[in-house]
Amino acid sequence: MFRQMFEEKYMRFPDGKSKALTFSYDDGVKADKRLVAVFDKYGLKGTFNLNSRLFGCENWHGRLDEEETYSLFSNNRHEVALHGARHIFLDKVPLAEAVNEIVQNRVYLENKFGRIVRGLAYAYNGYNDEVINALKCCGVSYARTTESSYGFSVPTDWYRLKPTCHHADARFYGLADKFLNCAPEQDFKHREPWLFYIWGHSYEFDDGNNWDIIESFAKRVSGRKDIWFATNSEVYNYVQAYKNLVFSIDGERVYNPSHMPVWIEIRGKVYKMEGGATLQFDKEV
Repeated sequence: MFRQMFEEKYMRFPDGKSKALTFSYDDGVKADKRLVAVFDKYGLKGTFNLNSRLFGCENWHGRLDEEETYSLFSNNRHEVALHGARHIFLDKVPLAEAVNEIVQNRVYLENKFGRIVRGLAYAYNGYNDEVINALKCCGVSYARTTESSYGFSVPTDWYRLKPTCHHADARFYGLADKFLNCAPEQDFKHREPWLFYIWGHSYEFDDGNNWDIIESFAKRVSGRKDIWFATNSEVYNYVQAYKNLVFSIDGERVYNPSHMPVWIEIRGKVYKMEGGATLQFDKEV
């Protein structure tokens, strides 16, 4: 049993890190400017989910106008993702209307920012199996719910993606402490990597006069060498690259068919696999 446990293979994030942190913020509001400034100051990365037909809507928590949105997100440091063109319940309209909502949103953002947009956050957490099938047909790769997992497991169902928690959740501070003070490697039986996925709306920091929640957390995690800071799509792309690794029948060789390097741990040693390369693991002594 002891030997078998260390024969198991574990995904590691870039540079062999066992933990990753990502953020997801909805609606595209003026408070995003301050949030982006916080992220940039402390070296964090986030995904911002935008409604393409609600720019400049002042009576909805002060929406960014089109030019403000482009200026804020055009440098590609942070990800822009879909939130529906009009912020409607995708599961409460005819399927054709839901598809149009997704397509309009995606076409606008891709043309505006000159990049491929593949992620979505469900407005009002409105989704069902029919909506998920529509997302797949529209080329959406992942979709975030508002249902907290209260854990750090890497997602397996990317169309029912559960974040760890909302930034204002009563359990946030306890989860943050665990994420920062513990590590998967410390668990002898469960060494899977951890993903801390935080979501919310930046205007909530204004409404609650509690910007200290995100600012103090950002300062606390900044510069940590054991954490990979990534957007939602960067996490998704990396996990897919790992899942696409091809192993020999005895598990001693692995081929990485993707273009990106991938890290893996086996027998307590971390290996880096370059894109397009085949690697043989060291024999156990």
